[in-house]
Amino acid sequence: MKIVIYKPHPKAKRIKLYIPYDMKAEREIFKKIKGKWYHKAQQLWSIPYSSENMILLKKIFKDKYDLVEQQPQRQVPSVTLNGKSLEELAKVHRKLVLKGYSEHTLRNYKHELATFFKYFENFDLKKLDKEKIESYIFYLIEKYKIGESKQNTAINAIKFYYEQVLGMPREYYDIQRPKKMKTLPNVMSEEEVLKLINFPENLKHKAILYTIYSCGLRVSELLNLRIKDIHSDEGFVFIKGGKGKKDRHTVLSDNLLHLLRQYFRQYKPSYWLFEGQDGGKYSAKSVQAIFKKAREGTGVNPWATPHTLRHSFATHLLEHGENLRNIQIMLGHDSSKTTEIYTHVINVSNKKIRNPLDIILKTSKFDNKNK
Repeated sequence: MKIVIYKPHPKAKRIKLYIPYDMKAEREIFKKIKGKWYHKAQQLWSIPYSSENMILLKKIFKDKYDLVEQQPQRQVPSVTLNGKSLEELAKVHRKLVLKGYSEHTLRNYKHELATFFKYFENFDLKKLDKEKIESYIFYLIEKYKIGESKQNTAINAIKFYYEQVLGMPREYYDIQRPKKMKTLPNVMSEEEVLKLINFPENLKHKAILYTIYSCGLRVSELLNLRIKDIHSDEGFVFIKGGKGKKDRHTVLSDNLLHLLRQYFRQYKPSYWLFEGQDGGKYSAKSVQAIFKKAREGTGVNPWATPHTLRHSFATHLLEHGENLRNIQIMLGHDSSKTTEIYTHVINVSNKKIRNPLDIILKTSKFDNKNK
């Protein structure tokens, strides 16, 4: 019986390892390492990846571990297209722009279709049937081990090409999709959120984290906030052109408003609520860096991202009894089913939910002989 340390890839952020249940002494020593985390679904432990931590693991476990190579991830390679395929890709680009798709979608669809066009370079694309396209998706899964998200992106791009660019019937290219995983959103506790958003000493950095959490924002929505979107008299924040290009209102916290006024007096932004050093919008990369520093400095969930604050906003509102419809509006969800997922991640404890066993024992007329 040995501990298994999985040798991390060069760009990995964590070192993962398996500690057998019976090796309790070794597990207790490991748990003292800063930044440790237990991945319940995988039954693995991890710590931040660094050469110092690798040396530390080898030192504390000595001859009680095996270092195991992880199977390297295979990236779908970039391709060089011929003239015909480049013309088709240009048509896709034009249609995406005309239909107002985001830069992110435009980039992803063109990347997926470039690979698709290369694969069928010697075929007439208009005559490809559903079976051949599904065999291509199968090829990507088998050779490059692409996940569910990338499968769906590839399928969406292919369907866009055939339905929107070539005008083919939707039913003809009803491509088989992977079974959707019912994953729960990553959520932090209220205590973790409070530690994290109060970690930055820089006033702007603190205001950014406060705003994401208290308004339930996506990072892109935070960056697009204008000064005039803060409606202090009416008590709301206006989100212009959120996901799906939808406008909406979300709640304005009194504490956030107080912090933003302090921030405004010190930084004096001119148009955007959060601006870079040279003016213009603040960058998503900078927001990620602020969050990462706070996450590592506070030792909260190492898998948390800025989007975790949005999930936590919704979950905490539910825990405090807020109406699901109001949360749906503030998050900008089209369907209540999207918002309902947060009902599955509310904290379950005997402090918040009355256990039916306690209820029936308390109300029963019979004596509880086991008490």
